[in-house]
Amino acid sequence: MNIKGKIVTLRAVDYEDMELMRGMLNDPEMEKLVIGWSFPVSATEQEKWFASAIQDKNNLRFVIETLNDGAIGIATLSGIDWKNRRATHGIKLINRRTRQKGVGTDTVMAIMRYAFDELNLNRLDGSWFEDNIPSQKLYTKCGWSVEGCKRDYIYKNGHYRNLIIVGILKTDYEHLIQENHYWESEEK
Repeated sequence: MNIKGKIVTLRAVDYEDMELMRGMLNDPEMEKLVIGWSFPVSATEQEKWFASAIQDKNNLRFVIETLNDGAIGIATLSGIDWKNRRATHGIKLINRRTRQKGVGTDTVMAIMRYAFDELNLNRLDGSWFEDNIPSQKLYTKCGWSVEGCKRDYIYKNGHYRNLIIVGILKTDYEHLIQENHYWESEEK
């Protein structure tokens, strides 16, 4: 089953996506924006990862596709806690030319609809670096709330950086949909 937004389709990662993902993982500019460790990834390492990752139903990864551009990024629901009905969400877009076209917004909205309406999750968590204004604008537009700041939490590029902690509840999402009628045009 593919997950449909208004302009994006989110589909399961396939073996043919390994080059795309490896390019994203090995991109030094993208590495500066992401949280966590980053090591160069070889094709062999990635094949081993893929063999185990496709079986993991607690960490879902989706390729973001658009009709015009094809595969343009990755969206995730990771660390799914089925008992407490929560997960962490993340998104990576390949290059700047695909940004600011509504792709990020549509991806986040589609992920939330899938997480809340299909998986019956109650909460999504996320985070971004304090100076990551594009992520701040994206998630705020999609109804996420800042819940805190972990000071000097991530060591990246030679210094410690603050990490902003965000989240959204299913009820927040439902309220947002009532206000902005996001999915209304597709139901007609």
